[in-house]
Amino acid sequence: MFWIAGGDTLATAILKNFDSPQAKMMSEQFEHVDWAGFRFYDLIFPLFMFLVGCVIPFSLEKYRTQPGAVYSRILRRTVLLFLLGLVCNGLLKFEFSSLRYAGVLQRIAICYGIGSLLYLHLGVRKLAITFGAILLGYWALFAFVPVPGGVTGDYSKEGNLGGYVDRTVLPGRIPAQWYGFGDNEGLLSTIPAVGTVLLGCFAGLWLRSSRTGREKAGGLLGAGLLCLITGTIWGWKFPVIKNLWTSSFVLVAGGWSLVLLSVFYTVIDVMGYRRWAWFWAVIGVNAITIYIVPRFVDFDKMASFFLPGVARLSGNWGPAVLAAGALAAQWLFLYWLYRSKTFLRL
Repeated sequence: MFWIAGGDTLATAILKNFDSPQAKMMSEQFEHVDWAGFRFYDLIFPLFMFLVGCVIPFSLEKYRTQPGAVYSRILRRTVLLFLLGLVCNGLLKFEFSSLRYAGVLQRIAICYGIGSLLYLHLGVRKLAITFGAILLGYWALFAFVPVPGGVTGDYSKEGNLGGYVDRTVLPGRIPAQWYGFGDNEGLLSTIPAVGTVLLGCFAGLWLRSSRTGREKAGGLLGAGLLCLITGTIWGWKFPVIKNLWTSSFVLVAGGWSLVLLSVFYTVIDVMGYRRWAWFWAVIGVNAITIYIVPRFVDFDKMASFFLPGVARLSGNWGPAVLAAGALAAQWLFLYWLYRSKTFLRL
């Protein structure tokens, strides 16, 4: 959420002041890859999905023997999160024919709901089988089911099966600014996104086990490296494409998520270095809030109002000053919510 809230803008503004191949390469990491491939910025959304799954064993474990007791809560969270996503897309305009029905919060809602129900009713072995079936089944759809008039195994923007399903079935509007031929949070690609949540569930189960902290960190790291290797190799046949959320993308993004979780778990829980993480906790406890609020509160305008002189005197560093100001304004807003114990909970 730090990067989404403006950390990316700040980073690119800083890097533009360094004329070197390394700075250019780093700056590219804060942009989504055009189609096939993987960059740092492509990790943010699947990492969020992974963490949604990671907390499921912590929040729902006590209900596994009586899942009926928590159905209403899961349904409420799913519906409210989905509705928030629609509101972000312009639901309150009441122009339903041009509304984008898919979106980030909608995908999180659907995958959380399905992932929670699977976790409540399946043991670890069946969850693992389901995870494998999702990845292999999604690959099989693209490998063996052609678009009418097309060919099997077409992973292009124009001819892929997911885009065809979105254009044919998905109501409302498909935004051209994403990839146009289908929605990047479309119908078919939501299936493997459930796999990302399940991968997070496995990590959560591992963290809840009775193993030592070092064993947990080592297991997460080993699983992450295995996912990275497997996903990269699979990507030679089933390309790593975020917009389609391909099975290889699930494994590559999941691999990095597991590695990062291992690193932060080691530093914070095993080594006990926690105080530095408070800055990020202020953001994390109100992640959905800071995702929604900038749609109607202009933090960039706040920075332009309070820091125009500083930005002008900073010369080429002016854009970085304004980006830092906007980011600081958002953090201070979240800090005020944190201090007043105001949290958006669904």
